[in-house]
Amino acid sequence: MEKPPFFPESSNAPEIEECQQSPVPGDSSSAGCSSSSTQVKNMEASQKLRDLQWGYQVIKSSSLELHSISFYLSQPTTCCHQETENSININISKGSLSHFSDLLVLLKTSIITQSSLRDLEFHQVEWELQQLRNLGVLLESSSSIKQLVFKRNKFTAECLSELSEVLKKNGVIKEIMLSESNIGPVGASLLASALKVNGSLEELQIWEDSIGSKGAEELSKMIEVNSTLRLLTIFDSKSITATPLISAVLARNRSMEVHIWNGENNEKTSKVVEFVPENSTLRIYRLNVSGACRVACALGMNSTVKTLDLTGVRLKSRWAKEFRWVLEQNRTLKEVNLSNTCLKDKGVVYVAAGLFKNHSLQKLHLKGNWFGGVGVEHLLCPLSRFSALQYQANITLKSLTFGGKRNKIGRDGIAAILQMLTSNESLTSFGIYNDESLKPDDIIRIFRSLEKNATLRCISLQGCKGVDGEAVLQTIMDILQVNPWIEDIDLSRTPLHNAGKTEAIYQRLGQNDKAEPEIDLLKDMPMTEPKSCRVFLCGQENAGKTTLSNSLHQHFSSPKLPYIDQVRTLVNPIELAVRPIGMKIKTFKDEDTKISIWNLAGQQEFYALHDLMFPGHGSASIFLIISSLFRKPNNREQKTPDEVEEDLQYWLRFIVSNSRRALQQCMLPNVTVVLTHYDKINQSSQNLQLTVDSIQRLRDKFQGFVEFYPTVFTVDARSSASVSKVAHHLQKTSKTVLQRVPRVYELCNNLMQILSDWRLENHNKPAIKWKEFGDLCQVKAPLLRVRSRLDNKEKVETRRRAVATCLHHIGEVIYFDELGFLILDCEWFCGEVLGQLLRLDVKKQTSAGDGFISRKELEKVLRSSLDSQIPGMGSRVFENLDASDLVRMMLKLELCYEQDPSDTNSLMLIPSFLEEGEGKQPKWPINSSECIYAGRHLQCDDSSHMFLTPGFFPRLQARSSFIFMLYSIFAESYDCAN
Repeated sequence: MEKPPFFPESSNAPEIEECQQSPVPGDSSSAGCSSSSTQVKNMEASQKLRDLQWGYQVIKSSSLELHSISFYLSQPTTCCHQETENSININISKGSLSHFSDLLVLLKTSIITQSSLRDLEFHQVEWELQQLRNLGVLLESSSSIKQLVFKRNKFTAECLSELSEVLKKNGVIKEIMLSESNIGPVGASLLASALKVNGSLEELQIWEDSIGSKGAEELSKMIEVNSTLRLLTIFDSKSITATPLISAVLARNRSMEVHIWNGENNEKTSKVVEFVPENSTLRIYRLNVSGACRVACALGMNSTVKTLDLTGVRLKSRWAKEFRWVLEQNRTLKEVNLSNTCLKDKGVVYVAAGLFKNHSLQKLHLKGNWFGGVGVEHLLCPLSRFSALQYQANITLKSLTFGGKRNKIGRDGIAAILQMLTSNESLTSFGIYNDESLKPDDIIRIFRSLEKNATLRCISLQGCKGVDGEAVLQTIMDILQVNPWIEDIDLSRTPLHNAGKTEAIYQRLGQNDKAEPEIDLLKDMPMTEPKSCRVFLCGQENAGKTTLSNSLHQHFSSPKLPYIDQVRTLVNPIELAVRPIGMKIKTFKDEDTKISIWNLAGQQEFYALHDLMFPGHGSASIFLIISSLFRKPNNREQKTPDEVEEDLQYWLRFIVSNSRRALQQCMLPNVTVVLTHYDKINQSSQNLQLTVDSIQRLRDKFQGFVEFYPTVFTVDARSSASVSKVAHHLQKTSKTVLQRVPRVYELCNNLMQILSDWRLENHNKPAIKWKEFGDLCQVKAPLLRVRSRLDNKEKVETRRRAVATCLHHIGEVIYFDELGFLILDCEWFCGEVLGQLLRLDVKKQTSAGDGFISRKELEKVLRSSLDSQIPGMGSRVFENLDASDLVRMMLKLELCYEQDPSDTNSLMLIPSFLEEGEGKQPKWPINSSECIYAGRHLQCDDSSHMFLTPGFFPRLQARSSFIFMLYSIFAESYDCAN
């Protein structure tokens, strides 16, 4: 424990009798002043001794430029002693006390009092009232005296009152020290009343006295109004004096250095409280619970303390309850040390509750306490996330330590630690110290939870007995392979360290600190033939696409049963009641090839989405254009050949239009025509032959634009036997297409399986955040792994984005860079997300009459519409995406646009929500002298083979608004320049 800086006693003047002794000539004995050095010192001391008259003369004549004068009363003899060239000591015997008053009066008129004298010290003075008045007059006349020291003085109540009056009037003195002067509570109160008025004093020291709780309270009231005091040092016999003093300093945000000592009952001196404003540190060594609670209350709104250290102070839940409020209110505390404070579960629960609202604390130390699993569970709760959409309550805490021999972490505590390490995104340092409850299996689970943690830099398990065995060692080495962000692992005093087996760990940590050679992974990654192909079912509403899709899926997925050709697939009763909404996708495997059937929605309102899902960049795809031979499925009214031709031509033009739009067209779209409801038609029907002829004309017309399969399939979509030839055709064609399309990264095929496994492990989640995808790559894909802390992380991110984009092009995921997530379930995205967006009835849910809607209002509409689903068939949209994510996605897909993108509160327009205006009365005035309305008719240059698809016009409006905005910005800047 630090010792108090007592003033040295060496400044006392030597007694006259001792000073006048001289060595006996010729005496060479070892006793007395035998050595020559001792003789020199005694001679020098003798030369500096003067009688009192010399002291009078020096003060009166100002022959010395004195800085300090020390008075020593009740000495055996009277004399003066020149301590240094600028300081003298004046010793006055008991019989010459009148000289003391005379000297005080003389100093009043001396020049040195006005010019050079700075310090006055009074030792063993028994003050009389007149003497204090003389001192008051002296101080009043001096403008240079800055320090007063009273050591072993005695004051009567009247004298203390007079001293108080002197200090009230004085505006020069900076420091006062009272040591062993027994001023007591009365003296402390009088000093406090003086300092409430005094505006100059900066340092107050009261040593080896007992001012009591009353005196401390009065001094605390002084601190509340005094803003000039910079140093307060108290050495008291009772530690209770510390509480009101430090509480006042904290409550009033005083930049006052405080040192409070205690030597109760002649025990060893110890410090109670220390506050140093220079480093904003408050260290409490010893306080009772009541005192600690009062200090905690004072910290609530404090702005001067950044580090709070209560190590070793015995605390209880009552204090923790108060400290919860401190954590919730205080905005400056950065570090708190509550080690060895005997906190139990209840106390830690209060601390944890405070962390939920705290936004400033960065370090929290709780080593050596007595809480168990319940305490750990609550402590880590504000630092954890329990779902992908949940925010972490506390994101400012960077370092956390706990543990101890009396800690029993238990099963609940382990679960909380694993959850925190898996989900936390802010903690950089974590430590468990001297734990005896964790087993090697628990240590292994802790390290495995660090696989995807990219923020933790240091982990300490110092003294934990569970860090033992080869399995623990191997797990740590494995983790360091996939997590290069860990910079330090402290395993000192663990069985593994004691056995000398941690050297390999530290070597690996050193390797993670070195930059790996730069490699262009995109250039060197092996390429391979893609293993997935998409089949798009195109057709009008009621064409039989869903039934055909079900039959194809059953053909590839079901075991081959006897007489399967006669078995017809049954439509799901729910599908009869609720028609499929949006795009439906069915997937199956054919040997090592994955074939997915994309059933494009035939309803008119979904046509605007077809462009968004169209394959591009040379992805493997086949188009089945499906047309029913009947106008409606429930009657016998057959379509004319012209009607069939019109259906097919729409989709052929759609395919050609989007194929020409694709950036990379390495092959012509592969198109096959399937006619459904063939079982209902008369085989000798003349219409059938005319229909086949019209299809042949289309084949000739679109030659060179699509690769038209020569055979037209006529099927009963419900019959497995009838669709078997179509299935066989898809098997053969998919293999051909996969051989002809561009090769993809081999890693893409591996990632398809990795993402599939991830969905199974995560409750079949349809979307993954980009950070989660990065963590998955770090653990499961070595080629996409950051291998060193000094690696170029941006280059690794670029590789990951390139692979995600490749997966997007081949139809395995839906990925847009700016949105920050990947869609893994395309059917969910197209049906429950995009499909629901197009079915929104904004007009009914908003007051917007001009077609525009605010972002907040649109988010509100999205939440209310997408949450109100049929019971049992509810949407999972908001379990995986925020409403803000959907709005950003609509902007990215050009399904809407903002009036002013630079304004966060800008109104938005969704063009696809606008009603068709053909045949309706225009709402704007036709005749106006101020406005001219003009329109432009757009069509494709080759309108016989292509057309502007339904999805084109909403995106044209969104893109045009962006161009007009850029034009207006350019025009404004041009005007300013001119």
